[in-house]
Amino acid sequence: MSGGIALTAHEVERSTALRSDPAWLTKAWDDPQTRVLIVEDGQVLARLGAGTAELAFVSPDRAPEGVRFLLGVDADGVAHFGVGAPLPASDGDPGTDGDGSRRGAGQETALRRAGLREVGTLLTDRDAGLLTHAVALANWHAVAGFCSRCGAPTEPETAGHSRRCTVDGSEHFPRCDPAVIMVVTDPQDRCLLARNAQWPKGRVSVLAGFVEPGESAEQAVAREVHEETGVAVSAVTYAGSQPWPMPHNLMLGFRAEAVSTDITVDAEEIEEAAWYSREDLRAALVSGELIMPPSLSISRWLIETWYGADLPRKAAT
Repeated sequence: MSGGIALTAHEVERSTALRSDPAWLTKAWDDPQTRVLIVEDGQVLARLGAGTAELAFVSPDRAPEGVRFLLGVDADGVAHFGVGAPLPASDGDPGTDGDGSRRGAGQETALRRAGLREVGTLLTDRDAGLLTHAVALANWHAVAGFCSRCGAPTEPETAGHSRRCTVDGSEHFPRCDPAVIMVVTDPQDRCLLARNAQWPKGRVSVLAGFVEPGESAEQAVAREVHEETGVAVSAVTYAGSQPWPMPHNLMLGFRAEAVSTDITVDAEEIEEAAWYSREDLRAALVSGELIMPPSLSISRWLIETWYGADLPRKAAT
């Protein structure tokens, strides 16, 4: 079975204490060794090869104007920033990284726009962590330009990790919407999988939904499962979490045991749902009847932890 949850193995220290040190921030931005990641609408420039991807950074003097945020300092002492701004056109030269360094001969790569969904599992843990952090902050800054109290403009503070109202002085922090996602099993250890009404035929996943105000994550699990499928659950246990900045989510993964197995879908969000044994699921995947969530998502990880191995692929035809 594949390893841990994607997008969670960050390697660059976030350097929280440095966010409020103007002298250090100025020095770091003036350092030509500092690396800057430009983010536009959740996308960056990345160098894609055969099954690999690498972020394309620029030096501060090549970074465009935009909201700037500190991503952290790596083990070599190199500072990394993000900037929310329009992406430059790729240089089209497969031998040059975004920071100007040269790559080894014989590596067929292409520099182009890409987002987390496309390259999240192809990046190193370092690059995946930087991209997740940068996209999350850029998405928030894009919608946080005005004070939610008085409507006046806000300005970035703490190296892009907060904003302050220019009129009433109130401080605003990055938005993060908690959502639960759960693998539900019945007394026969079958897994409950469902198809969203907007998905194509055959695509299924585990259930998920947002945590409501005044509700615990465990209560949200039970409520969402019952609302969407009519199944009652108990023994809700935490499994793991995943940042999902598309645009502002934190996915909280759970396992739950069903105390009822009759399914009645809500017919609005969920169009169909069913119980699958491991043998049922294997046969449906090999035949091509079912399509699983992408390997980037915690939903895939939850299904594979229940299945006990990497999920099989459709048989060659």
